[in-house]
Amino acid sequence: MKRAPVIDDLVLELSRLPSVGPKSATRLAYHLLSADKQQTLDLAEALSMLAASVTACPVCFNFAQDDNLCVICSDPRREATQLCVVEAPTDIPAVEGAGFRGLFHVLGGSLDLIAGVTEDDLSFRELAQRAGDSSEITEVIIATNGNTSGDATAFAITRILAEDPQVSVTVSRLACGLPYGSDIDHADEVTMTRAFAGRVICD
Repeated sequence: MKRAPVIDDLVLELSRLPSVGPKSATRLAYHLLSADKQQTLDLAEALSMLAASVTACPVCFNFAQDDNLCVICSDPRREATQLCVVEAPTDIPAVEGAGFRGLFHVLGGSLDLIAGVTEDDLSFRELAQRAGDSSEITEVIIATNGNTSGDATAFAITRILAEDPQVSVTVSRLACGLPYGSDIDHADEVTMTRAFAGRVICD
């Protein structure tokens, strides 16, 4: 199908989004073309601002803006005694949906030796430093995904915290409610609530 090159470029970029195939990308492109021009300009501006201003929080590595603390780390109402460790910022809404109101630490992925992801590629060192430096954190809750990579990551976190003489916290991991092989960011609120209630101490 012959189209203006600028439309082909838009379809290509949209098709790179998760769960968006060529047909869906084409429909989205034509929707933007037929929509009010201001709506399209507003979307373009929002995407531009996203690329220009969103960074990693210097404390927890969640999404933040303009090198500032993220909205969670900057909120004095958070429960500072509990630190929940997740693989990615996209896991945080599911955990929040379970009623968790503590702090977070984002690892930036999970261990995967086949893909070449080692402990040095994740924020393990920063996690141990936070747990060791804070006089308030009493429990580190591991909320990695329920698969072999998540298991390996949880085991590594438990070992690293146990071996650090500066760290004196209880380490637990989400348990029942999360089926094996599942991802945290796909879990519903009831499942996450049960997983938190049934978390087990990591030895």
